[in-house]
Amino acid sequence: MSIFSEVPQAPPVAVFKLSADFREDGHPQKVNLGVGAYRTDECQPWVLPVVKKVERLIVEDGSLNHEYLPILGLPEFRSASSKVALGDESAAIKENRVGGVQALGGTGALRIGAEFLRRWYNGVNNTATPIYVSAPTWENHNSVFADAGFKDIRPYHYWDAAKRGLDLAGLLDDLEKAPELSVFVLHACAHNPTGTDPTPEEWKKISEIMKRRSLFVFFDSAYQGFASGDLDKDAWAIRYFVSEGFELFVAQSFSKNFGLYNERVGNLTVVARDGENLSRTLSQMEKIVRTTWSNPPSQGARIVSKTLNCPELFAEWKGNVKTMADRVLLMRDQLKAKLQAQGTPGTWDHITQQIGMFSFTGLNPKQVEFMIKEKHVYLMASGRINMCGLTTKNIDYVAQSIHDAVTQVQ
Repeated sequence: MSIFSEVPQAPPVAVFKLSADFREDGHPQKVNLGVGAYRTDECQPWVLPVVKKVERLIVEDGSLNHEYLPILGLPEFRSASSKVALGDESAAIKENRVGGVQALGGTGALRIGAEFLRRWYNGVNNTATPIYVSAPTWENHNSVFADAGFKDIRPYHYWDAAKRGLDLAGLLDDLEKAPELSVFVLHACAHNPTGTDPTPEEWKKISEIMKRRSLFVFFDSAYQGFASGDLDKDAWAIRYFVSEGFELFVAQSFSKNFGLYNERVGNLTVVARDGENLSRTLSQMEKIVRTTWSNPPSQGARIVSKTLNCPELFAEWKGNVKTMADRVLLMRDQLKAKLQAQGTPGTWDHITQQIGMFSFTGLNPKQVEFMIKEKHVYLMASGRINMCGLTTKNIDYVAQSIHDAVTQVQ
């Protein structure tokens, strides 16, 4: 008898199971709209030109070696990452109350932040602190905070299915009713999975309540630059909250906007009340990192750091990011136009009103099942599609498939 004989089989991760099913499908017109990764119009992964350039610079740099980085990560990467999030003129940075923790992707940044909050937020070992995540949200948000030990994870209103947009009234009401000092996980831009973001005026209303009721802000920023093509525009919410005096965390990922998916490059930006609070906070995060991955990898961090810290490379990177964002915006425009041209029932304005990599189509589970089984178009059960999976070659087929799903399946 194995000591592991009672271990239950865990269900597969939905998005990776979807990709596995897609690979096994032999249909000539199959389309993968599931996994969240950028694709070119040839439906191929894209290594950013600036990344290739920097990788060559790293290879040719004789001063580099494979010694351990500091536990908190490459200093020039951490500072540059925080600067991208908060802006060149951030008062918080100038006041030396901003620090960073290099992490294994955005997920690692979330986990380090969650571990710290569980141990030290408003006292020691706060497993009962309510953690609020949007309904719906990226599925890993719930798991990260649950595995960090939090017992009270709650949804807050976000998506209005009827109008296919933001449920602002419900969101504001949840903020008013949440216990003081609750933690709210907010998507900085390009909300996953809905692609629906608050406007600046709506963010101001959210901020006012959170400040008045002493709610903690934990931003997840996985798509800066990728959403609109403008780094500053996509960081507006983060910078506004900082300007309002919030202490907050920002989990940053460079998977999407650098195309460094398998390098796992992330950063947890910490904005504290003052330098002394920052120092103590980072000292505890260092202890968490030491027992989690001990020490972060260097390659991806060096690529990002060299790019962000060189004006010429930084400008080239912004151009690469805009190239990706513009292709996504083009696919949104074309999909909406094709659905409207063929008279697909319902309103499709939300496709262009949403932003970023994902679109919440509004297709129900039965229609999704029809799309996969009958049309070989793979998308998440929620109806979320990755706009990057659309190309000029498959968009007509996808639009027709959506039309058939809506008209044939209720």
